[in-house]
Amino acid sequence: MPHVIPYQGSKRLLAPAILAVLRERLAGQPVRRLYEPFAGSAAMTLAAAHAQRADQHVVADSYGPIVLLWRQIVEAPQLVAEGYRRVWQAGDYDAVRQAFRRDPTPEDLLYLLTRCVKAAVRFNRRGEFNQAADKRRRGTHPDRMAALIAAAAELLRGRTEFRIGDALETTCDATAGDVAYLDPPWHGTTVGNDNRYHAGYTRAQLLTLIDALHSRGVLVLLSYDGKRAGQDFAQMLPDSLRRLDLPAMRSAQATLLGRAEWTTESLYVTDTLRQ
Repeated sequence: MPHVIPYQGSKRLLAPAILAVLRERLAGQPVRRLYEPFAGSAAMTLAAAHAQRADQHVVADSYGPIVLLWRQIVEAPQLVAEGYRRVWQAGDYDAVRQAFRRDPTPEDLLYLLTRCVKAAVRFNRRGEFNQAADKRRRGTHPDRMAALIAAAAELLRGRTEFRIGDALETTCDATAGDVAYLDPPWHGTTVGNDNRYHAGYTRAQLLTLIDALHSRGVLVLLSYDGKRAGQDFAQMLPDSLRRLDLPAMRSAQATLLGRAEWTTESLYVTDTLRQ
């Protein structure tokens, strides 16, 4: 799978299991359009395109630079690869981060994502990318990156639309026959002091989004919480969603603390759709 962007998390590992759930839920029927309104690394879009599960894809995010990067990867892959090579060869992470804050270009963002600590995107209170560099690695080699970009472009070219905005807006034309895969910021990163992302997403916003999608007959797949070391972080969600537990990965935070803890992610799937 040509995963161009190394985001922290387990969606790349979970993608086959999520697609298997989708295949079972639809009894093998094709998906007309797959919406990924919290796209980030677009792991599910790439996996679905590779498995030929959807005819069309909508890649969207409220963070404009990530959507512009994806559009450039698909529409001008060689340009992105050449720009990334120049930035990678210079190798000055701090200078690139400062330049990106002034003028967010796709190649700068891609380099920052390949070099930042734990592949974890973080923003300060001014909304600026502020994650430090992982000094143990230089980021994906330009030759390999060029190959990944070309492969991703081949998968998505001609059947992918790119949108910037709130998830409610970017999925507004989804209807019966479409599927929305939702991977919003979890509750714990929106409420409280751990506001690490470009924008949080409240539970109220999520419930409004799910209700809007269900009212139009859209099948929803939602990654939202999970379990770790006996702790269950489940949130109250509509009865129209059925919860499934998917084995995920070793907890990065626990590993840093010298503990071996494995996590389970919850996948919520539309149980019944309004007719």
